[in-house]
Amino acid sequence: RRKGRAAFLVALAFLVAIVGTGGVFGAAWIEQRLRPQDYTGAGTGSVTIQIKEGDSGGNIAQTLVSNGVIKGTEAFVAELAKNPKAASIQPGFYQLRKQMSSAAAVALLLDPKSRAGNQIIIPEGLRAVQVAARLAEKTGVPESDFKKVIKNPDNLGLPKYAKGKVEGFLFPGQYSLPPKGTAEQLLKMMVDRYHQVVRQMDLEARAEQADLKPLDVIIMASLIQSESGKPSDMPKISRVIYNRLERDPPMFLKFDSTTLYGLNKFGIVASSQDVRSKSRYNTYNYPGLPIGAISNPGQEAIDAVFKPADGTWLFFVTTDPKNKITEYATTESHFNRLRAKLNAYLARNGGN
Repeated sequence: RRKGRAAFLVALAFLVAIVGTGGVFGAAWIEQRLRPQDYTGAGTGSVTIQIKEGDSGGNIAQTLVSNGVIKGTEAFVAELAKNPKAASIQPGFYQLRKQMSSAAAVALLLDPKSRAGNQIIIPEGLRAVQVAARLAEKTGVPESDFKKVIKNPDNLGLPKYAKGKVEGFLFPGQYSLPPKGTAEQLLKMMVDRYHQVVRQMDLEARAEQADLKPLDVIIMASLIQSESGKPSDMPKISRVIYNRLERDPPMFLKFDSTTLYGLNKFGIVASSQDVRSKSRYNTYNYPGLPIGAISNPGQEAIDAVFKPADGTWLFFVTTDPKNKITEYATTESHFNRLRAKLNAYLARNGGN
């Protein structure tokens, strides 16, 4: 006990000596221990960092530390907390500098001129080839590079139920494209977003509850997305699909959109020659759903698969494509009148 007491007194005397010797060294030591680590100044060089969707202030701080932008996380988080504009920092890529003060780093993140890369919005319902064309135009990456990846998508991280097909799994939305990103990196961002969204939606569990395969959900959603003029049409078109498939015997879907997709054509109405095609996407000739998705649907279309409207409709026709007006029918005679209405519209407006 005497030895322990003696050691404590020696340590205490040493601490008193440090603090007491002019007070300068002791005060500096304590201040250094309590003050968050931080660089000074505006920094040097250049480094590109990415802020991801949903990143907290702590996440951003860790990213900056790992890229050598700031020295420690505490000072940066404190700077964010006292800056009223900090909440306006958006996901994306930023051009910053090495060894910046936390205050300087926050200021650059809030400066629109520091944004790196391109912003792009990919709308719902585009085919994979259309997505490729838009990405190529925006980035300068050759369109052929995207088509090669779409043809051989092994490194995109597609779900197993995609069966190696990209169509349906390039999730639409707003993207911040990385500078010098490759076709594979850009498409993988979209597949990653798909995984993120369907996890949040609990798609696989909901599909099981509905006695559907996950791939069938995405195929149905792609039909709903392609055929709907407005979000309000989606639950109704979903109901038409269910009503046709659940009849005894089931009705063929006879969707022009699937038939044209199988022929790599675009348009509203399939011709009499088109509907005779042997493509497995031709729902005039083959029963049930087509063999794959025909577009890349958004969340509302996927939700509509699980939440069809109540109704007995077996037919629908977009009678005014320009104004996105879709009408519904229960009988074939009513459908024929709606089809005649569409034909008249097309005749007035230059055809298909």
